[in-house]
Amino acid sequence: MTDDQSIVMINVFTVSPGDQDRLVDLLTSATSGVVDQAPGFISAALHKSVDGTKVAMYARWRSAADYEAMRADPRPLPYLKEALGFSTFEPGMYRVERAFSPSV
Repeated sequence: MTDDQSIVMINVFTVSPGDQDRLVDLLTSATSGVVDQAPGFISAALHKSVDGTKVAMYARWRSAADYEAMRADPRPLPYLKEALGFSTFEPGMYRVERAFSPSV
């Protein structure tokens, strides 16, 4: 169990297979140079499903308050609106309970 206040946002987007790369490019643009400059941003990773119908984004934040402050910033909003024009998504806020590394 961790005792820090960091949170992880996991968003799973559903797209048609022809739009998967478009969504990855859009989320990359939103994250690189906008979201990644927000106070409290720790890291993010994008994942593409092998069947072409999903994109998952894992983003770690120092706190829920930092994440909410970023959401109040109008700069990422156009990216989200565009993404919602051709995808649906299910967001979730999590705390890291356990992390595992290879055993030595």
